Amino acid sequence: MKNILVIGGGKIGSVVAALLVNASGDTRYRVTVADRSAAQLADVQRETPSPELDTLVLDVNDGAQLRAALQGRFAVLSAAPYHLTVKVAEAAREAGVHYLDLTEDVASTRRIRELAVGASSSFIPQCGLAPGFISIVAADLARQFDSLDSVRMRVGALPAYPSNALNYNLTWSTEGVINEYCEPCEAIVNGRITEVPALEEREEFSLDGVLYEAFNTSGGLGTLCETLEGKVRTLNYRTIRYPGHAAIMKALLHDLRLRDRRDVLKDILENSLPATMQDVVIVFVTVAGQREGRLQQDTYARKIYSHVLAGRMRSAIQITTASSLCAMLDMLATGQLPQSGFVRQEDVRLDDFLANRFGHVYAMDELAHAA
Repeated sequence: MKNILVIGGGKIGSVVAALLVNASGDTRYRVTVADRSAAQLADVQRETPSPELDTLVLDVNDGAQLRAALQGRFAVLSAAPYHLTVKVAEAAREAGVHYLDLTEDVASTRRIRELAVGASSSFIPQCGLAPGFISIVAADLARQFDSLDSVRMRVGALPAYPSNALNYNLTWSTEGVINEYCEPCEAIVNGRITEVPALEEREEFSLDGVLYEAFNTSGGLGTLCETLEGKVRTLNYRTIRYPGHAAIMKALLHDLRLRDRRDVLKDILENSLPATMQDVVIVFVTVAGQREGRLQQDTYARKIYSHVLAGRMRSAIQITTASSLCAMLDMLATGQLPQSGFVRQEDVRLDDFLANRFGHVYAMDELAHAA
């Protein structure tokens, strides 16, 4: 039995714990969920009663507490806010414990890559939906071409029934959303890695008869820019929303200058936008290139809706994000991933991911199609 520490008992960490302790199969997990909030941990225990689930009140900023919590663990999974991930990774390096996270923060991932050099354990950041699964899909499509021209990645976590001016409900970390709307975005333009501004280069497209907009956001590409540099003319990642969302967010962040007061914007959003369990995750990847002497295009499109998972109704963003993290841990535990150093999402084969007992949720929805 693998002993796992999950940092963060919120929307995603609680589902990760539930999936791991309820999983059947040869590889079993004993999970300790750590959070600074005792009330949050009590909710985790109430929602997932299991002899294989423990909780621990822990402040990640207390280095001694964190190092003690890591002793004897197979791996630590960070579902904490992005600004805490580096502290967890540094402690994991010191303890020789495998490290996985969900961060979309580019600077954090660069630091984690540095920590992975010469490490005795694996460092696998960006294990969620985007970055994460989206890179696995894009790399899988890219392998089908003799040479690449463009890779366009689009992902959105949206309310199934939008009912406000932003056409949005809180389904994920508010801090994470604000961060990806503010920080510079990596892309490959005319064959060269560059930075492009968040919330810009807006486009519209239709999928299954529904109109969407998409615009630049930070972090969704993961490490694909480095992987595909010199191999593709255009590579970009954009977040999907319903039309009108980007214009309002630009007014809040730039015209009202709330990008400089992110705590104020977080308070506004969390007290104005209701959360919802009725959401949909959209994955839309298009790759074009040369194959058999012709310019061709392949597209992967999928919609995943909220449904019951591990005994409870879960939102689509909980399902996709938590399942991705658990799948990567599972493949690490069974020897399908390198046991030391830095591991990129795009090195994982899509077929292997979808065959995993956690990753298969991406293959379940009948609305999925690949063309």
